[in-house]
Amino acid sequence: MPKVSEDHLAARRSQILDGARRCFAEYGYDGATVRRLEEVTGLSRGAIFHHFKDKDGLFLALAHEDATRMADVVAQEGLVQVMRDMLARPDQFDWLGTRLEIARRLRNDADFRRSWSQRSAELTEATIARLARQKSAGRLRDDVPTDVLIGYLDLVLDGLVARIASGHAGDNLSAVLDLVEESVRRRD
Repeated sequence: MPKVSEDHLAARRSQILDGARRCFAEYGYDGATVRRLEEVTGLSRGAIFHHFKDKDGLFLALAHEDATRMADVVAQEGLVQVMRDMLARPDQFDWLGTRLEIARRLRNDADFRRSWSQRSAELTEATIARLARQKSAGRLRDDVPTDVLIGYLDLVLDGLVARIASGHAGDNLSAVLDLVEESVRRRD
């Protein structure tokens, strides 16, 4: 039997993740059946689960990939920029439904909560580092603890995701993000 190259395996894994992202976004975790995953990826269940232990492992890998992408933007430009990007280019954020599903599963699934907390550390660390740099540079309020700022920004992000995912991304959301950004800036 011929050996499959690492490039081929990586391409196949990417194909599966891309299809699964669309499937989870459209149908939610429960509605993304194995049959639907097969249809959207164009692959058999054997091919899919050769790369991922099970549907939960696939969903976690997808959520982790999305968190890594967000962490990269957060590290460079901040969490508010992630939110601005979501407003400006919602078609590039097909993981919004995935983010809602993560929130639901965090509330209802203790095993998922444990797995996710290990995988989401990268995004939290990027946010903490970015806020620390901004505080050191004198750009952020120093009268609010960093963990409170993170909680506030996470709350705004979750609300924005819910708003966009439900089709209610009104024109004033950019102004709302201006207000959020202003509220965390240092006042001279």
